[in-house]
Amino acid sequence: MTWTRGNKEDYDAWEELGNEGWSWDGMLHSFKKTERLHKSDAYHQQQHHSYSDASYHGTDGPVSTVYSKEFSTPHQHWHATLNKLGLATNKSHFSGNNLGAFTTLTSVDPESRTRASSATAYYLPNASRKNLHVLTDAIVEKIDLESRDEKWLATGVSFLCGTERFTARCTYEVILCAGSVQSPQLLEMSGIGNTEILKAAGVLVKVGNQNVGENLQEHMMTATIYELDPTLVGPDELRVDPVLAEAAEKAYNTSQSGIYAMLPCALSYASLPQVVSEPSLQQIIDRLPRPNTRRDEVLQKQFTQSRRGQVEFLFDLGNWSPSYKSEKGKVYGTMLMMHQLPLTRGSIHVPSTSSLDHQPSIHDKPIINPRYFEGPGGELDFLIMSECQKFADRICRTAPLSSIIRRRVYPPERDREREDEEDFRSWIRESCITDWHPIGTCAMSPSREGGVVDARLRVYGMKGLRVADASVMPLHICSHPQATVYAIGEKAAAMILEDREMSMSNK
Repeated sequence: MTWTRGNKEDYDAWEELGNEGWSWDGMLHSFKKTERLHKSDAYHQQQHHSYSDASYHGTDGPVSTVYSKEFSTPHQHWHATLNKLGLATNKSHFSGNNLGAFTTLTSVDPESRTRASSATAYYLPNASRKNLHVLTDAIVEKIDLESRDEKWLATGVSFLCGTERFTARCTYEVILCAGSVQSPQLLEMSGIGNTEILKAAGVLVKVGNQNVGENLQEHMMTATIYELDPTLVGPDELRVDPVLAEAAEKAYNTSQSGIYAMLPCALSYASLPQVVSEPSLQQIIDRLPRPNTRRDEVLQKQFTQSRRGQVEFLFDLGNWSPSYKSEKGKVYGTMLMMHQLPLTRGSIHVPSTSSLDHQPSIHDKPIINPRYFEGPGGELDFLIMSECQKFADRICRTAPLSSIIRRRVYPPERDREREDEEDFRSWIRESCITDWHPIGTCAMSPSREGGVVDARLRVYGMKGLRVADASVMPLHICSHPQATVYAIGEKAAAMILEDREMSMSNK
């Protein structure tokens, strides 16, 4: 439910790769079209830093965005703590610059305080339309391709519903929106992809493209756990105390307030110069490879543009780590540190027949290899995260946030009397996890630059097939991706209508 946008330079980098119309200026209309902003009043703004600049927001879109009514105790200390460390409060973080501390909007209905999703925002208001049919409990197994005039054409999809197989035919085109994991999987299962991978999977090659399933990028994350003031109450406490849980449920059901209505909204984005020492930053820059392509040049800019928020910090109640086991009776808080512009590139591909002992299908899990910290780019990612972790720990040792923290428990706190700088490298290598923001596996770029789709989201080498989801994002953004994915959908819809009208007028 986190509703944020990246920096102007994040989207400008997409256009610099050769994707005309995908800069910040080209995207802003689509961003605003998705959104229905519900502004907070002056008192709420003053108390919770819930600022917004109406000129950068939509007011009549389908997705409701709103600030929470109440916030946790850590949130109440967030802005003052970050301000002390040189990260100012950003009062217009949707304007193309999200650097600094801010209280984030959420995709939540302001009346019911329930999640606003694509189902509630886009589908339900249009469910009665005669030209719209949604089939649930069905899975597409492949895109049907036919050879016409020596070119492959998408003519529909084959899908399974229950135990029966069906074919849905299209008269214009197929739009694939299966996400960063299954969009490349479906392309490969349909015969579109790297020739060697498809042959190893026993799939007939129809359209060769070695970029399908490559370019996987993910926000890499660490979760540092702190033991907090025992008088605080968070989500962990509700799971073990039925009295607290009942009271929280009553508050939510009667007034849409209390813990069940609170979301982790204390965010901060920082550029590397803001949180990394000058010698360390120079070491990072010195280790950058010499650019050989336009993509390399664009990637290098992220280290020289001071407005790029290469690292995100977020703190809230609860133990969010899958590696640390909570002790009964203790209250925990988690500091998340998230690397936003990774140089590591992973992949997602269908498995080979040798690994399965049968012909792969869409029902077999694809092979996801994030390649964290591998290669020259991975080494730089590791160095960046090691340096930024020091700043994350510094946040938690700074008042007023430190006033509710008793001690760090994961990684275990060391002797505070030691004056040498703490080394988090071994802990980061052991504990780094995904932030669940995968992108890039059907990248929008010129084919020579690693592209799978062009700037109109059309799959290279064929007709009648587009991809419109997070997989087309060629480079990651300094933001949670939800609002950007909605904007991609809006922009794709406009393109589809434009191209359809043009094709009809040419007949």
